[in-house]
Amino acid sequence: MKKILLIFSTIFIFSVACTDLDDKLYDRIPSDSYPENAKQVATVAVPTYSAMRDFLDWGGWWFCQEIPSDEMTAPTRDTDWDDGGKWRVLHQHTWTNNTEAINAMWGTFYNGIFEANKAIEFMGDVSENPEGQEVVAKLKIMRAYYYYLLIDNYGDVPYVTSFSDAPEFPEKTDRAIIYDNIVADVEESLQYLSTGSTKTAVTKGMAYSLLTKLYINSEVYSGTPQWQKAEDYCDSVIERCNYSLDNNPLDPFITNNEGSFENIFVIPYDEDNYKGFNLHMRTLHYASNQTFNMSAGPWNGFAAMEDHYNTYSANDLRKDYFLVGQQYDYNGIQLTDEGADGALLIFNPHIPALEIDASHTAEEIRMSGARVVKFEIKLGAKANLSNDFPIFRYADILLMKAETMIHLGENGDEYINEVRNRAGIGNLNGATLNNVLAERGREMFWEAHRRQDLIRFGKFNDAWWEKDVSSSDRNTFPIPQWAIDANPNLAD
Repeated sequence: MKKILLIFSTIFIFSVACTDLDDKLYDRIPSDSYPENAKQVATVAVPTYSAMRDFLDWGGWWFCQEIPSDEMTAPTRDTDWDDGGKWRVLHQHTWTNNTEAINAMWGTFYNGIFEANKAIEFMGDVSENPEGQEVVAKLKIMRAYYYYLLIDNYGDVPYVTSFSDAPEFPEKTDRAIIYDNIVADVEESLQYLSTGSTKTAVTKGMAYSLLTKLYINSEVYSGTPQWQKAEDYCDSVIERCNYSLDNNPLDPFITNNEGSFENIFVIPYDEDNYKGFNLHMRTLHYASNQTFNMSAGPWNGFAAMEDHYNTYSANDLRKDYFLVGQQYDYNGIQLTDEGADGALLIFNPHIPALEIDASHTAEEIRMSGARVVKFEIKLGAKANLSNDFPIFRYADILLMKAETMIHLGENGDEYINEVRNRAGIGNLNGATLNNVLAERGREMFWEAHRRQDLIRFGKFNDAWWEKDVSSSDRNTFPIPQWAIDANPNLAD
């Protein structure tokens, strides 16, 4: 195996080291053996999807989309949560190419690409086999999805679409060229997708959603806006696929949410069998385990920024995303905080500083910030949740439909108001792009969309709480130093 494995991720090295590449598993499937290999064909794509499992934790993606945005923060709480400043540099846009989450995200994405390329080569010639054509189409769309995340987060990156013939030291390819290639890959693969309703693998709904994201961000990625094409693919989801808003804005996020009509493509987390969803541990107070009768003690960290919390009107049903005020145990008894001399545990949306040091009161250090329960925390929850995490969701499609219509000089009120009405708030008349961005902030909060949205709307470099104006070079993250050390062609 060529040194390309070193370039992309140490994860790749581990994968190769644990596998005999001469084993029949990595041979191409004989073209006359598909019926006998049906199970093998069905499972060949599993490792490609599995790379997403790490998105919310050590893989870095969720951290890099939410913490640099204007909606949530990870404050230092006296001696807790400083962690060498790794959260603070994300919040203040002062990261480097040695920042932990940025380092991890690169390897996470390329791991998915590595697995896709390996599986496509394994499938061999599928030109005469419809089942094989669909498998390869799905693999190409997943590979395009990972490259979409790479160009969104890093800009120009190596573009490799082979496995055994991958270059030893790949050079960076222009973001716009990669963009054109992955759009073509997805559009050409659509014809091979059968109708299906699964939310954990590529479907036409997933592919249409990915193309919507690619085209709505086209101006960022290629320099050329493609609002009409983005609207067309919104229409493909709305008119050709069987999705609808759930009745309540919190329904798509309940425990065991596989039955949601709204979620299009998800990461299927499970508290025992597919771990990795532990954001509740990062936001809940140490004593919040008593609220949910949890078997694990949370870590008292992440919180919504006060300005974002205040964008929700009093009658907005989405305000239930947050815990504020006096906290109770699961029997309704008031909770206290022994670390604050037994004071009542009262969450205050106001966070006094990004670094809440010992000059602040114990209550400010330990209780400041609205905590997030957008994803249901069931009674008896564990350190990992069994809530599927939506990558693409129907409410997002409706809001993008409104956005593209406004760019095209049309009225998008019907689509933004469908989302607002579900939340229990009134209609907008003549919605503007600023209205759409604000509504996206309220609706898509905590789902890792905000960084991309702010960049697309030209707001990512603005100043906000505890963050100065940043320069446009912050719109992408730097390639990790460890990757540059392995491949000098990645240096600027």
